[in-house]
Amino acid sequence: MIKLTARLLTAASALTMAACASTADVATPVPLIQATAPGAPGDQPTWVSAVKTGAGASYEAYVEGQYRPGGRTGDVSKVWFSIADGVLTETMYGLIHEAQIKQLRFAVATSSGLAVEGDDTTARTEYLHTDAQGRPLSPAYKVTTTDRQGRFEIEKRLFTDPDRNAMVVRVTIRALSGDVTPHLLLEPHIANTGVKDLGQASAQRLYAHEGTTHLVLKPDQAFEAASVGFVGASDALTELKADGRLDNLYASTGTDTGNLMLAGSLPTVRAGQSLSRDFVIGFADSEAAAEATADATLATGLDTVLARFNGEGSAVGWEDYVASLTELPRIATQSTDGGKLAYASALMLKVQEDRTYAGALIASLSNPWGDTVDATNPSTGYKAVWPRDFYQVAMAMAALGDRETPLAAFRYLPQVQVDAETPGNTGATGWFLQKTEVDGTLEWVGVQLDQTAMPLMLGWRLAEMGWLPRAELNALYPTMIKPAADFLVTGGKIGLLWNDVTVTPPFTQQERWEEQPGHSPSTTAAVIAGLTVAADMARAAGDTAGAARYQATADDYASKIEARMFTTSGEFGDGRYFMRLSPSENPNDKMPLGDNNGQPGQPKDRIIDGGFLELVRYGVRAADDEHILATLPEYDDQGREDRYRVRYEFGPAGDTTPGWRRYGNDGYGENMETGGNYGVGGMTPGQRGRVWPFFTGERGHYEIARAARANADDAAFAAIRQTYVRGMERFANDGLLLPEQVWDGVGNATPRAYTLGQGTDSATPLAWTHAEYIKLLRSLADRAVWDRYEPVASRYARD
Repeated sequence: MIKLTARLLTAASALTMAACASTADVATPVPLIQATAPGAPGDQPTWVSAVKTGAGASYEAYVEGQYRPGGRTGDVSKVWFSIADGVLTETMYGLIHEAQIKQLRFAVATSSGLAVEGDDTTARTEYLHTDAQGRPLSPAYKVTTTDRQGRFEIEKRLFTDPDRNAMVVRVTIRALSGDVTPHLLLEPHIANTGVKDLGQASAQRLYAHEGTTHLVLKPDQAFEAASVGFVGASDALTELKADGRLDNLYASTGTDTGNLMLAGSLPTVRAGQSLSRDFVIGFADSEAAAEATADATLATGLDTVLARFNGEGSAVGWEDYVASLTELPRIATQSTDGGKLAYASALMLKVQEDRTYAGALIASLSNPWGDTVDATNPSTGYKAVWPRDFYQVAMAMAALGDRETPLAAFRYLPQVQVDAETPGNTGATGWFLQKTEVDGTLEWVGVQLDQTAMPLMLGWRLAEMGWLPRAELNALYPTMIKPAADFLVTGGKIGLLWNDVTVTPPFTQQERWEEQPGHSPSTTAAVIAGLTVAADMARAAGDTAGAARYQATADDYASKIEARMFTTSGEFGDGRYFMRLSPSENPNDKMPLGDNNGQPGQPKDRIIDGGFLELVRYGVRAADDEHILATLPEYDDQGREDRYRVRYEFGPAGDTTPGWRRYGNDGYGENMETGGNYGVGGMTPGQRGRVWPFFTGERGHYEIARAARANADDAAFAAIRQTYVRGMERFANDGLLLPEQVWDGVGNATPRAYTLGQGTDSATPLAWTHAEYIKLLRSLADRAVWDRYEPVASRYARD
């Protein structure tokens, strides 16, 4: 039995107005105080929306290329947070994928009913710390939610303590019309699930834990009342929705675990007045340490904590990181929004790096379609390492002039390369894993040859720029570079978890969309580039035989690109174009692709994607190559039925932005018929993949390559800027975050009633999209494609 404190008893007994739907001066029932909440384990837990408008963490400086205390930023904070629908959502502590909080929001009792943040409010996200041009200098946010009926407004200021594992939430509630009574609702998902949490609530703190992970929320002033309950059974929101009152308060969940909600009631705010409160959430490996962490952050003073987070004055923080990006001011001049998205993108790329494993760059600080994703078992979502996304981000950070993070990223890569020591491996070595947690824990083990080529490309580029010492690269040659290059030549029998196929390059088990085997233009482009630079690295390391073998293999692959992937009898147009994928050596055999994401497989010549543009990006084909030019009209055809159509236009007539889907017949998205999230109701043909904004950047890169090859004038590059740079900027939300997918207007607009071009619940921010935008700015500033590899272009894209 948990003993109730005198303070809680006093506060609860005094509670007359704090939990009422009406604020009239009449007596209200005193809540019944009970020791233990009933109803375990509560409802089945889920995650939350992936439409993030903010994501943040502290800036931490490396110490000799690693994250550890003692450097310019002191102790390392390992807390990340996100914002969606105006509320604090997935908040991580420990490793970047280890969520501890589902969401923190307010339920507000008014004279005309209860309103819940997110469901009943609109939201605006702004940056707290900007320069004179309004460009963000740190990922600290001001989020304002406004009641749809105009009764109240809630302003939250969100940031972390850069010196501790603590999250700061500073709140001001304004009563706009009538009295309002706010209740803070915290839903923990300790240890990355929502099923085994234990909790306690008092006026002084809210506490949840599972195993050795502990969370304590401390208010700067005591709550009027507090409670903990099981979601859907004894939680505060269920009670408030029933009659606008908290009729029962629970001090503990006892020994029962489950899906919890912790609640703390604030005083009633009278009409025309406001109330401000500060809250700090401390994380640690024990209850005492978590509470001490929160107390220390409060004792420091939250203005001081924010200044340190920002890097103001003598503190080293985000301002210092932004100032270290030597190319950012130059490339930001290529933007059309004054550089706001460029600065926000720089922050997002660095935020999404783990703070234990230096250089571990994840795909997104979100869980796609999270509000319908089961949280019974741990799930990383996109908070994981894919070497392909990883490469895009590392190259973008290099484009910004960040000399440290790309090096840390390259040095991290052996963590995710398959060798004889990889747990459970009995097969080929040298290839890079499909998807892993940041500590290298296996998740998905499909073989994607571009993900093995891109680490080679990154290492060569860093050495070519003079950032990676040649001696270090040579030392890595026998253990990392050569095994990867050898695999790109011979492949081999895979023996890892479920995967036991034999891979024979350049035929890949999965292309860049991780779904189908075959010959892929985008994969083949990366493999040719990877082998060509591997040959250069082999020569530098003294392996002349290896150099000759790698280059000869690249030549062979390059010579057969059209023979394998360019159809001359296709269904569309004049029948001549690159296909997304060819599972055979004959591009004209109309062999069907496999079923995927609920979509039945179609003949391969019906499916077109933008992968052929990667041949130009890396220098495998010239921008004016006849086969590239022949494919563009089919890729751009907007007269095709929606199943096979790839290109869509967004914006007003005469001033539209082009966008492209991954490929025709894509099913990775919301259901056209029901409006349901991806996968809800099973994999059905109604699912539809939408437009991905980074394809606007990919097309912009192709147009830069074409303009550069034609020695085009300034007007041509200005047009690229207006169409493709501005186009990507239009896809950003009010928090300057770029999504994975945007709504294309086809089918049921979902319960969210998406507008055309609005980011969907897929994944925001997508690191790859921000990376593509940064690289597009750099390419325009240089008037040369940033990802172009000169040894490749000089060999294969000659006049």
